[in-house]
Amino acid sequence: MTRIPVLIMLALTLAAMAGCSAKTPETAEAATEGTPVRTAPATSGPANVPIGASGLVANEDEMRLSFKTGGIIRRIAVREGAVVRKGQLLAEIELAEVNAQFEQARQGALKAERDLERGERLHADQVISLETLQNLRTQAAVARAARDAAGFNLGNSAIVAPQDGRVLRRLAEEREMVPPGQPVLVLGGADRGHVVRTALADREVVQVALGDTARIEVDAYPGRSFEARVSEISAAADPRSGLFPVEVRIAPQDGLTLASGLVARVDISPSAGRRGSLTRVPIAALVEGRGDDAVVFVADKGVARKRAVKVAFIAGTEVAIASGLAPGEPVVTEGALYLQDGDRIRVVAAPPPAAAAPAAAPAWAQQG
Repeated sequence: MTRIPVLIMLALTLAAMAGCSAKTPETAEAATEGTPVRTAPATSGPANVPIGASGLVANEDEMRLSFKTGGIIRRIAVREGAVVRKGQLLAEIELAEVNAQFEQARQGALKAERDLERGERLHADQVISLETLQNLRTQAAVARAARDAAGFNLGNSAIVAPQDGRVLRRLAEEREMVPPGQPVLVLGGADRGHVVRTALADREVVQVALGDTARIEVDAYPGRSFEARVSEISAAADPRSGLFPVEVRIAPQDGLTLASGLVARVDISPSAGRRGSLTRVPIAALVEGRGDDAVVFVADKGVARKRAVKVAFIAGTEVAIASGLAPGEPVVTEGALYLQDGDRIRVVAAPPPAAAAPAAAPAWAQQG
């Protein structure tokens, strides 16, 4: 009776030893395979941090149309968003006053011409002096100029489209009284594409030059960016903000319409940065950091090698490395937190996007 517990314990011990011996090859195989990680090659990028700013998308040929003379708006023939053709009538003012001014100037010019003709005859008969005749000639010239000015105002009492485009904004309504030169319609030309208007501080604008490359992102198209170039740089700061206006032209986009007024994020790569380059890695590759000192793991023939690097700057999701790493070296981006220097690793590919699971049938359909 006393031997039974001893035999049971001996059996359990042998079973446990057998289980351990059975698992040992699997454990050794897992250790041989190494820790699964994902890697990405270090790349090369500009030596300067991109200059970030916000701005608004606009048509490059954006025109603010107004009347030459003030008056009451008689009619506005278009709405916001309307597509117009060159020469199309867009708006006009009441012409009663403008017509009266033109007629008054025309009659004044006719009278001055009659007076001049009479003066020419009287001077030929030596009835009036040469000085009087010259005064009549001056009066006739002034009257003709006044007539031409009134005719010009009459001819510009309506707004016509100077080119093909789209009405972006309507700034006034019919029967409103508008002074001369006050914008009534904003027209966007359809020929030259879109720009982003932004502004930079003085320490930033001195780094930027015409033709510098830029990248544009807008919330209306998430996950998509547009190539652009700096097309205009103001030589004077805006007195209200103290910033220097800058215009960035977006490269033509096939089949894509950008609406004027969209908020855009601009990242400009200054020309100074093109004179040199730095190694860049994903920010996920950093496992330790203090100040500009950091640590990454480099995949070297199935082994993780701990590497100390110097950080120059962080730009978005990338880190620019000043020293310690060369472009092309594979760095561990996932799984680095579980590694020690010299650990064996196994590089795995990123999983494909998960397909949406089919919707479950309703309960009544399952029962039927």
